[in-house]
Amino acid sequence: MSCTSGKKDTEAPSSEPVAKAGDAILYYDDIKDLVPAGTSSKDSILLIKQFVDNWVREVLVIQKAEQNLDEEQKNVEKQLNDYRKSLITYIYEKELVKQKLDTVVSDAEIEAYYNSNKAEFELKDNIIKVIYVKVSKKAPGIDKLKKWYRSDNMKDREQLASYCHQFADNFYLDDSSWLLFDDLLKEIPIQTYNKELFLQNNRLVEVSDSLNHYFLSIKDFKIRNSSSPLSFEKENIKNIILNKRKLALINSMKQDVYNDALNNNKIEIYINDRSKK
Repeated sequence: MSCTSGKKDTEAPSSEPVAKAGDAILYYDDIKDLVPAGTSSKDSILLIKQFVDNWVREVLVIQKAEQNLDEEQKNVEKQLNDYRKSLITYIYEKELVKQKLDTVVSDAEIEAYYNSNKAEFELKDNIIKVIYVKVSKKAPGIDKLKKWYRSDNMKDREQLASYCHQFADNFYLDDSSWLLFDDLLKEIPIQTYNKELFLQNNRLVEVSDSLNHYFLSIKDFKIRNSSSPLSFEKENIKNIILNKRKLALINSMKQDVYNDALNNNKIEIYINDRSKK
C-alpha cells in the first residue's frame, strides 16, 4: 500500500481506524487482507505492526514534502505522464520482441560476425586451456595422479576423472574450453609478478601448501591485448547479434507505424513555413 493510503479526517470513515499520521487515517479495511490465512497470532500482530509503522513513516514524509514544496514543484503530472508513455512503449516493445524476434543464431552467423569485427575482440585478460587438480596431501595414489594429469591418453584421462571424483577437493578437466587465468590463480598458491612470462615459460606446474597439492597442465594460453579466440567470444557474439536484431525489429515497427499513419492521412503538421514569409 502506498504512502497515500488512508483517508483524511474530513472524509467519512469506512471502518475502524487503525492508525493516524497527521491528517491521514489508516482504516481496518485498508489492511484486512494483509495477513495470509493460516498465519499465527504472534506473526499476524508483528506483520501488522511493521506495516503500520512503515505507513506512518511514509505518510509523514509525504506530508512534510507537501508543506515544503511550492505548487510548481509538486506538479508531477507531466513527469507521471511521460513515465506512463515510456512504460507503455517499453511494455509494447518487449511483447513485440517476445513474439517476433528470431532467437536462433547459427554458428556460421557467429563466425561471420567474428571475422568481420575482429578488432572488437581484444583480450582484456590472460586466458588458458588447462587441466587442474587440487588434492589433499593425505590422499592416496599421488604418484599415479602425477602420471595421469600429464597424459593425453584417453585411458589415463578416464583414470584421472575417476580419481578426481573420489579424492580431489577441486578439479577442472575440460581442456577444450578457455578459462580466465586470474580465476585459476584464486585457487592455486602461485606467486608471480609477471603472469604473461609465467604462462610463456610453464606447461606443467606442481605446487603445495601445508594441506594440499596442486597440479596444473597448461594446454594452451593467450595473452591479454591479443585477439580473443572465437570459442571464448561465442556467447558474447550471439548476444550482440540478438541485440542488433531486436533494435532492427523495434525500429522497423516504429517506421511501419509512421508509414501507416502517413498513408491513412492521420498526420497533420501545424507549423508555418516561415521561409516563405
